[in-house]
Amino acid sequence: MRVRAWWVDLVLLAAFALLTVALARGHLLALDVGVADWLAEHRPRPLYWTLRVLNYLGQGGQVLMPVAVVLALLAARRLRSVRPLLVFAGAFLLTYATIGPLKIWLDRAAPAFKGPNREILFNPDASGTSAMSYPSGHVANAVVWYFVIALLLGLLLSEPLPARARLALRVAPPTIVFITTTYLGFHWITDSVAGLLLGLVLARVLARVPWGLEARSTPRPASPA
Repeated sequence: MRVRAWWVDLVLLAAFALLTVALARGHLLALDVGVADWLAEHRPRPLYWTLRVLNYLGQGGQVLMPVAVVLALLAARRLRSVRPLLVFAGAFLLTYATIGPLKIWLDRAAPAFKGPNREILFNPDASGTSAMSYPSGHVANAVVWYFVIALLLGLLLSEPLPARARLALRVAPPTIVFITTTYLGFHWITDSVAGLLLGLVLARVLARVPWGLEARSTPRPASPA
């Protein structure tokens, strides 16, 4: 099912832009620091390792893209069409062209950064991989790639995925990644919120593309968000 109105996309994009501007002007930084410091003091080792494993649900290059490309290849073989591979390629190009460049441009360190001004955007004291915290790529990738995985699974199964199963696949992993990436101190909480907003925008863009798969009597996942 295609996404409907554009206003949802615009609201999500505006929320991402407003959050970014607010952080750049120094707002919400105390919230970020307060949450990060509290979590650092309440992180028992057994829970840490459990959440560390669950956090791999948001690993784009190591987990999500390999799973998606395998599903795309299987779907392409089943349908005798390259269209499922185009879905994978579209998601890859869209995430590659947005998430990484934004991280580099906004130049924010992670909570574990030992230098000064660790919470600010455009941090002059952080560079390279130490300054790529905003937005959270884990969360954004999880939203996009689980949408793609749900779509590709729908092409492979002989019967449509139940609505609850589609919803669970698209919502549960990104939620887990949002919680774990923040709790483990990999990202500030506003990084995770920004990643969620950006991921929803990108997933909705992918849902608008006419992939030409509807006519093959194979279900298309419902719109994200």
